[in-house]
Amino acid sequence: MIDAPLRTGQPLPGPDTLLRRRGEIVAGVVRQGFIGDLYPMCGVIDLDTLDELMRSLTEAYPPSMPALHTIAAKAITLRPVLARFAQAGFGCEVASPGELELALAAGFPAERIVFDSPAKTTTEIERALALGVSFNIDNFEELARVDQAIARVEGHRSVIGMRLNPQTGAGTIGAMSTATTTSKFGIGLADHRDEIVDAFADRPWLTQLHVHSGSQGMSLAHAAEGVRLVAELAAEITARVGVRQIQRIDIGGGLPVNFESDDITPSFADHRAALEAAVPQLFDGTYALVTEFGRALTAKAGTIVARVEYTKVTGGRPIAITHAGVQVATRTIFAPEAWPLRVEIYDRQGRRRDGGMRVQDVAGPACFTGDMLAVGRELPFIRGGDLVAVPDTGGYYFSTHFSYNALPRPAVYTVGTDAEGDRRWSLARRAQTIEQIVTEAGEPSLVPLPLLPSA
Repeated sequence: MIDAPLRTGQPLPGPDTLLRRRGEIVAGVVRQGFIGDLYPMCGVIDLDTLDELMRSLTEAYPPSMPALHTIAAKAITLRPVLARFAQAGFGCEVASPGELELALAAGFPAERIVFDSPAKTTTEIERALALGVSFNIDNFEELARVDQAIARVEGHRSVIGMRLNPQTGAGTIGAMSTATTTSKFGIGLADHRDEIVDAFADRPWLTQLHVHSGSQGMSLAHAAEGVRLVAELAAEITARVGVRQIQRIDIGGGLPVNFESDDITPSFADHRAALEAAVPQLFDGTYALVTEFGRALTAKAGTIVARVEYTKVTGGRPIAITHAGVQVATRTIFAPEAWPLRVEIYDRQGRRRDGGMRVQDVAGPACFTGDMLAVGRELPFIRGGDLVAVPDTGGYYFSTHFSYNALPRPAVYTVGTDAEGDRRWSLARRAQTIEQIVTEAGEPSLVPLPLLPSA
């Protein structure tokens, strides 16, 4: 772990800076010997970029405004990287028991953890209450279950809210849209407005509202409209109960990432401006805020580096066979129109290739035809032994490994500037070994379980 505090007043890195850092990363991967026959692919997180993204979020909100900024654990399930967020004062948004335990292990205090899941078990609810972890109730059946749990867990310190679906419609990627009329997340605001207000009026311990309209493919204005509707509901609850019961509004995340270039746009400042234009009362100090960004805090900090194992020509089209495919870029492989990624070419010494442009395909290692990082892409002519670098992969690409063909999880390294100004490398996650794959595949043989007595 590189021990360097967040630097304030520094601008977001521009395209030239990100390109230079990526070139240094590929050269460093070669120099450090991180890629070879045994491990022909790795991931890298640039901690300087990560810190700058964190800082840009915290500086988008005035110090006078109470805000808990959380990192969505699902975007980057790497314990030492999550620990860096904890050390920077961030909270952590979790969506499963595994993510909750990972957040605690990474050093997040329980009171800075927010538990969002549409399928919380009774055990999970009671553990959250016992720890003092905040959570948002997803549906009325869960609300009844929480009523019972609160009666059993005395003196809890959890901030408890309700997740609402503003039902404002989908963005450009349906699978990422959580504010459709029939979304699986939250309670429909238009469907159940009166019941929602009644639920708060009957439960003074419900003090938070949560809304998240979607992730990639959502416009800032669309997301802000969902927040506006929830802020209106908070005022309605206050009018109903006679006191300001809602203390905190959790606005989720969902800032889109630009995958087309190294420009960091839109920014957190843009997101805040869209909110302030649509919901000015959100910034008058009445409510504390919670944010739950993931991809926007991590994507631009990550790079996948993989070796080109072979090249060939089929049907007149050059094809490069690499080790980066569906196992790390699952969404890109199965939905390339929604999740396109850029591909850069470096030679085996880690030097960028710029000339000799040809229309080529870049394929992954998995045993199905659709495992393609790029199809018909104009790129510098690729040779066997070259390296491909895939930018913008810090968010989700290291946490959603797809084990098709028993392909191993790659090692993930970090690089960042230490207190003396030197760029230092660290290991964030070891590569999965073949032995581990075999062990995780199940028991060595089938052993009959004891017979249970007949009913």
